[in-house]
Amino acid sequence: MAEISNSPPTSNPVEENTQTPKTTRNTKPGVKRLIISVTVLFSFILGFPLLWKSVKIYRAPLPFDRVDSFSSQIESKPLSFPCRFLAIFIGFDFMVSNGNVGAAIERKMSDLSHGGDCGGCGGNYSVSVAVGGGGIDAVDFGGKLRGNDEDADELVKSVVSEYGGGNMYSVVVVNEEGEVRSVVGKHRHAWIVGRVEEEEAVWRAAEIFVEVFVNGRDEEGSVRSEFMPVGADGRIVLSFSLLNADPRDWIYDWNFREIDETLLWPVIEALQPIANITVESQVLYHTPKSSFSNWDDKHGSHIFRTEDLPFFVNSNEWHLDTSVAAGGRSKVLQLVVYIPSAKECPLQLELSSGEISKTNGFISPMWGGVVVWNPRSCIKDLESRDPVRHTISSQDLQKLFEVLMGQLRQLLGLKSDNLYVGKSGASILLGSERGFTEWELDVLSRKHICFNLQSCATTLGSLSRLVQSLPRMIIMDEIGKQVKFSLEAAKSAQSNASIGIYDASAVSSRQSRSLAEDAFFHPSIMSISYYSFEHCFAIYSVCP
Repeated sequence: MAEISNSPPTSNPVEENTQTPKTTRNTKPGVKRLIISVTVLFSFILGFPLLWKSVKIYRAPLPFDRVDSFSSQIESKPLSFPCRFLAIFIGFDFMVSNGNVGAAIERKMSDLSHGGDCGGCGGNYSVSVAVGGGGIDAVDFGGKLRGNDEDADELVKSVVSEYGGGNMYSVVVVNEEGEVRSVVGKHRHAWIVGRVEEEEAVWRAAEIFVEVFVNGRDEEGSVRSEFMPVGADGRIVLSFSLLNADPRDWIYDWNFREIDETLLWPVIEALQPIANITVESQVLYHTPKSSFSNWDDKHGSHIFRTEDLPFFVNSNEWHLDTSVAAGGRSKVLQLVVYIPSAKECPLQLELSSGEISKTNGFISPMWGGVVVWNPRSCIKDLESRDPVRHTISSQDLQKLFEVLMGQLRQLLGLKSDNLYVGKSGASILLGSERGFTEWELDVLSRKHICFNLQSCATTLGSLSRLVQSLPRMIIMDEIGKQVKFSLEAAKSAQSNASIGIYDASAVSSRQSRSLAEDAFFHPSIMSISYYSFEHCFAIYSVCP
């Protein structure tokens, strides 16, 4: 029997032949590698300007030094306007020379002035004195001045013109028997007639010079932004609205073309140096007020009070902001005539003193004004199914316009009354058919010049700091030109103001502010998101 063996078969081991690869190069790099390296290096050097140009931000040069100098000048040294004053004394026998009388007036004016506020004359003024008036008889001349004020105004103008006239502010004091009467004309002069002592005459003349001609009866004598309702583009839109509270009672319309052509045009022409004014009008219906009124038996009318004024304007129902002319940064002033419904007619405004307002209207600074006009008959025609249509008469329209122009004066920072009460006495103020006298236009021009130049300096200073803080901001050539022209217009305004040319200075200051605003709010600045240079470099240098 065969024997089976369980031992595993034997096999000859196989040896693996493993070899370690050699990684060290024994020979130097050849010319080919050197050429490749140099080519890559030169390609980077040649391509870097293209890369830099592709990520470079264009920045037009801005005159930062001029902007900083202009801003510092406006801030540290308020603009001072040159003012010339003339005091003519008739019927006086001063024991001192004219120069000493002028020095006394200057001392009184210095005591009354508000310091170095912009918009005034500061210390940049001169006072001339004339005694005797060239042989004018005090009694005869005083009698003429006590007559018709319009005739007296022209008479004083002719007398003052012999001493130079022009932009010089003058006060004529006539010492004669009778009650003292002081009147400020519609040009640049005033007259005082009556029995006055020499010291009182000096005091009265100085007070009229400072408080009326220079400060415009403003107790603070400063430039306040809430009474500068001119848009950043130098425009004002006067929007006149006639509101019929309930047309089911009655419907009133107006002949606004008559107002525009005969009454408004002189006002717009007078204010032309200060602002570019456009006018529009509309008639609205179903415009009830928001506040409530109460019947008052004492006055026989419905009463709304001063505490109700903030709630009078109904923003939900009064669709006043429909102007298509007020594009950009123009300012719209609303001048509203409100006709109440039959159930609230007549409607009258009660002042805080308990008296009924003579104008029956109110203003809201920087917004506009409202006048409540009650129809002559507040009885509704119950027999008529359709509402009765009326047109406001020319007489009523003129009265409404006078009230609205008084409100416009207040919105511009002037007083609407015709009486000035000072420390030395009261003075009657003559009005002008243009709505603004010459000396009032001077006051408005000086204040708007200061406000425009201060706004221009603030805007350009902010733009300068913004541009320097963001090195990646794109500065277009148009922005650089606007900044340059703004500075030139501001320089022209300062130059004209320094020689007393108010109209040209007001126009230039308006342009300087408008150009500065255009540069700051340029679309290329407002619409771009800025990022750091490191972010830009990372985007262009990272390879996939």
